[in-house]
Parts: sequence; C-alpha cells; structure tokens
Amino acid sequence: MSDTNFDLVVIGSGPGGYVAAIRAAQLGLKSAVVEREHLGGICLNWGCIPTKALLRTADIYRNIQHAAAYGIKVAEAEVDLEATVKRSRQVASQLSGGVSGLLKKNKVTVFDGHGKLAGKGKVAVTKEGSTSPTILNAKHIILAAGARARNLPGMEPDSKFIWSYKEALVPDTMPKKLLVVGSGAIGIEFASFFNALGSDVTVVEVLDRVLPVEDADISAHAEKAFKKQGMKIKKSTTVTELKKGSNTVTATFKDKKDKITTDSFDRVIMAVGIVGNVENLGLEGTKVKVDRTHIEVDAYSQTAEPGVYAIGDLTGPPWLAHKASHEGVICVEKIAGSKDVHPLITTNIPGCTYCHPQVASVGLTEAAAIAAGHKVKVGKFPFIGNGKAIALGEAEGLIKTIFDEKTGELLGAHMIGTEVTELIQGYGIAKTLETTELELMHTVFPHPTLSEMMHESVLDAYGKVIHM
Repeated sequence: MSDTNFDLVVIGSGPGGYVAAIRAAQLGLKSAVVEREHLGGICLNWGCIPTKALLRTADIYRNIQHAAAYGIKVAEAEVDLEATVKRSRQVASQLSGGVSGLLKKNKVTVFDGHGKLAGKGKVAVTKEGSTSPTILNAKHIILAAGARARNLPGMEPDSKFIWSYKEALVPDTMPKKLLVVGSGAIGIEFASFFNALGSDVTVVEVLDRVLPVEDADISAHAEKAFKKQGMKIKKSTTVTELKKGSNTVTATFKDKKDKITTDSFDRVIMAVGIVGNVENLGLEGTKVKVDRTHIEVDAYSQTAEPGVYAIGDLTGPPWLAHKASHEGVICVEKIAGSKDVHPLITTNIPGCTYCHPQVASVGLTEAAAIAAGHKVKVGKFPFIGNGKAIALGEAEGLIKTIFDEKTGELLGAHMIGTEVTELIQGYGIAKTLETTELELMHTVFPHPTLSEMMHESVLDAYGKVIHM
C-alpha cells in the first residue's frame, strides 16, 4: 500500500497546484498531488497552451496570405482543420507528460481521483467508478481545483451548436458564421483564430468596449483593428436568447436602447467568465469562506480554516496561470518558514491576450490611476514610428505608459501590437523593482528592436520623445 502520510497534499495539478507541490518538495516537505483528470490542469490541457497552438496556425496562415508583400510567391494556402486541431492536442499532451516527469523528478506522489477534505488534516481520494476512497493525512492542504466556464441560463453549451472553450478547441467544423459571446481574453482569442481562418465572426459584449479590463486607448485600438480584419462588434449589447434550429442558432440581441434584433449563426462560443470549482471539495463543516464561487484567502493563500489553503482560479482575480503559480510558491514558502517570502502584489502581474494584434498590460489603467488619486503623466508611442516594426511589416500598434507625476513611479503599461506579450515583462520587472521614470530613461535599449518603443513611450510622458 502506498504511503498516505504527507506534509502537504495539493488538490489539483494545474499551474498553481503542480508548481506548489514541486516547490514544497524542494523545500523538504513530503508532498502529494491529487488529480482527477489530466496533469497540468485546464491551462495546459484545455486553455493557455492549446489555444496558443491554434493561434500559431492562424498567424502562419495570415502571413502566407500576405507573402507577396515580402517578395515571396506562394500558391493558394488551404486550412486543414483536422490537422490544426491534432497539432494543438499533441502540444498539450507533450506538456502534460512533461508535468508528470517534473513531479516524478521531484519525488512528488501523484494520486489519481477526485480529492476533497475529509476532516482536519485529511483528504479523501476517490477514483472514478470506485466508492471506497483512499484517505491521505497531511499537516497542510492546498486547494487548487481551478475554475470552469460560466454558463448563462438557457444558453448552456450543447457540444454541437453552442460551444464552451473545450468544444471551440476541438471544432468538428469551420463555422461559416460564428457568434462569440464575450470580448474578454478568451472570447477575443477564439474570435481572432476563427476570423483568420475564414469564419464570418461577430463578437457581442455587454459592456461599452471590447477587452473591457484593458486601458481605454488599447480597447479602442483593438476594436479598430478587429473591424479592419472583418469582425463585427456589438457593444453594450446582451444576448437574450439562443434558439437552436436544425442547422443554425438564432440569436436575439438587445442593445442599450432596448432595440431588439436577431441573426443566425452556424456556431456560438460562450465566453462570459468563470466560476470556481468549489463544489464537492468537502468545505461543509469547515471555516472556509466562499464569495461568489471563489474562496477567500489572506495574502499568503491561507483560508479561514487552519491548515487549509487555496490558490489560483479558485480564489480572486486576476485569473491567470502565472498568478496561480506564483501564489503556489508563496504559499508553500510561507508554510516552510522561508525568511524571504513576500505577499503577491497583483498590480505587478502582467496580463496577455494572444489575439491579432496581441494585447498586454501590467499595473493600473489611466482611468484607474486617476481614480486612485494619482496625478499622472502619460506617454504613448505608435508602432509606425519604429524601424523594426516597419521592417517586420507589423506597423500597427501602440505602447502607453503611465507615471505618478510627483514620484515618477511607473503605475501602468499597456500595449497592443506584434509580440507585445513578450515585451510586457520588461515593464513587469520595472514595476517589481519599483523603477522610476529616470531609471527607464537612462536604460539603453538595443537597436533595431521593438523594445525601443518602450523607451520612447517613457520619454514621451516627459516631453523627451525622439522619434515622433
């Protein structure tokens, strides 16, 4: 019989769970992970990674269509949807196997099955089809069960006409006409993929702009780019009904003036947020507090129940894989008594959306900075002013930086354009180091690179921009 006594048991093996277990093992804690489905969780198997594989196909197809502009003659390209999906699944499978190897390398025990709290310091693990759970004993238990797509009443995914992100990742057909409900990161990434490969895409958003968590200037730039690519955007609009027919779905829309319209689509993707997987975790009878499907924790991921912690999408925003991983590390370092452990500063967490053009940000938007009482200095620099962007044929984009006028503190940075999801970490490091505008101005950026625009945006905030 396997050993069932541990220092730490983690329920869930997503980017928060498996990282927490590995870091705990590195710190000398005897650790175990409980996973009911796939190692790596939703992010690796049905989220971050496979979507990026699909979007890579879209990027290549888009570039081939414009090959003549680069002096290359290419015969007409054709999309093989089955092969595209197969590659995406292979990438996810490869990385899931990699997680398994990492856990084994770090001597983390893996238990297959559904895990739930079963009393103080106990976790019950039940395999599918079994009624007799294995009981694990642990001094510390981390809940990392993740989240799932939010469903709207009467518009639940049916795996045929109405898709969640899972069905959208393995489409059985390329929709001629597609409706995407929700213009957050998930919705816009799928809209970008299907639009690039030929679908007639409509995006509907209940708020007054697309990518509503982003800075207003970035949202406006994104909407302009999406429309230029052929997407139809409906803002300040709700979907009140989805009526399925024999081959199509008829959507009923209501705008902010209560005007009712209808349109028919081959498929609908629902991307209206997430809900935490708090059910069947054994929270009953504990002091764990749940607020709107998410578990409340302190700065070190401790719940109100001693010895029980929660990380990742199961807790508060931002709901990002890298946030979950960092929370996991902080949590176990605190458990292990590390002296240099620190609380997570959420405004230092970058967010990325891998649509075309890409969107990335860190820190406060201009509106949020002003609302927080800051008197701000704002700098902007367009991609059209950058030699590398022009040489790449990617001159569409903008970089925006926001500083506190009094202290020079970098409050936020917001980008749209090619490869900004890679560039944003420069500002992420700057915020972590509490860098001021002078230090950024004094930094030498290499030429010719896209990163030069980061420098120019800072210079623009203080009236010193060179190339604009």
